Amino acid sequence: MIRVLRLVLGILLLPLRPLLIVAPTERAAWIAAGLAPVAVVIAATSPGAWVVAPMLGLTLVALIALDAVMTGRLDSWEVRTPEDIEVGQPSVLAITARFTGRQPARAEAALACDPRLAPEGRVTLTLAPQSFGDGWRGETILTPTRRGTAQVERAWMRWEGPLRLGARQVDYPLGRPVRIWPDLSPVRSPDLQAFLRNAQMGLIARRIRGEGTQFEALSEYEPGMDRRRIDWKASARHTRLFARENESERNNQIVFAFDCGQAMCEPVDGLPRIDRAVSAALTCAYVALKGGDKVALFGFAQAPQIMTPFIGDPRAFHRLQSAAAGLDYQAAEPNFTLALATLTGRLQRRSLVVVFSDFTDPTAAELMVESLGRLSGKHLVLFVTMTDSEVEDLITAPPGDIATLARSVTADSLAQQRKLVLTRLRRLGIDVLEAPWASIGPRLIDRYLAIRNSEAIG
Repeated sequence: MIRVLRLVLGILLLPLRPLLIVAPTERAAWIAAGLAPVAVVIAATSPGAWVVAPMLGLTLVALIALDAVMTGRLDSWEVRTPEDIEVGQPSVLAITARFTGRQPARAEAALACDPRLAPEGRVTLTLAPQSFGDGWRGETILTPTRRGTAQVERAWMRWEGPLRLGARQVDYPLGRPVRIWPDLSPVRSPDLQAFLRNAQMGLIARRIRGEGTQFEALSEYEPGMDRRRIDWKASARHTRLFARENESERNNQIVFAFDCGQAMCEPVDGLPRIDRAVSAALTCAYVALKGGDKVALFGFAQAPQIMTPFIGDPRAFHRLQSAAAGLDYQAAEPNFTLALATLTGRLQRRSLVVVFSDFTDPTAAELMVESLGRLSGKHLVLFVTMTDSEVEDLITAPPGDIATLARSVTADSLAQQRKLVLTRLRRLGIDVLEAPWASIGPRLIDRYLAIRNSEAIG
């Protein structure tokens, strides 16, 4: 009702638009709503005084225009949007304005933008006078929900007069792009940086002995060394105990393969699964690059999307981040047969292939299991999937009524079918990692280090 009255008042003010852009405020709409029954009472009790009703309306319109004229003029204003932002991470959007003449009673702004930046593609914020100077400033937090390049298309500014009945309004197009990148906050975490600083691998350029399976040299056995490394033949020849020193393998090839299909585009705690997977994969890739291994990214849905070359220099990590930002969302079932066959044809040596995917039922996962089984014949495969918190909540929900009980039984059936698929993958010799999204990154790093130390890749 209030919006309709504001629209009517705005139509009545159209003759003033060539001189001044005037907009009625919410207070003016409420006053008009209060005058309407007064006009009805006057017309009912004193029909001859009907002229009072339009006079009241015209008086209100005149007050709205006068109030808008009395307020100050907008001298300058600036919209500060971040040029680069990470998905799921908050960023500040600020608007500053400066008025000349009488300061407004209230000022507010609105932005039209891509729905990736804000719900429904709209951002509103209220400006307040700054404690220093004569400027006004307003801030809001943007939390993007998907990767890509979003546009902040247009901006509006409205400031009210001293009576708060009329307001001036301006707008102009922005067309400002905001690049949304994968979330790298786990890479910058103090825990990971401390681990990389203190880790033995990759800190200095030397051959690491005592680990791995590649023979490096013989050394005289000393108390405290692993007895399984004793070389009994060499010890028998020299009549002293000698132990084998092995060199830790490096230069392994790690491929992070992302399913960009429908199941991975479903949100988990506010962000698509594919974005959670990309963040975990880039964190593990950073550790792998620091350890001397080579990393590549592979994305697919109905067809392969991207396949980066192998990168072995940690200084080129930004190339992986840029490639991951190009992974598209597709609401379609992925073609595992085509994608993994393409990946197998491009790999020239045995590699660790980390596949991020998800499935809803065993039928949909049948082709996935077959394709992963063929891939595991030539490469070491690690299948990574995230537990569904919604399904877990439905299973553990107390059975208060029949509907809740039915949902709990259905969710438990889906969970059991999921376990069957994961069991089939394990029987094929595929390593499976299933964990909540919050812990998928650290557990993936632990699993990678365990595989690397076991020398199972080369």
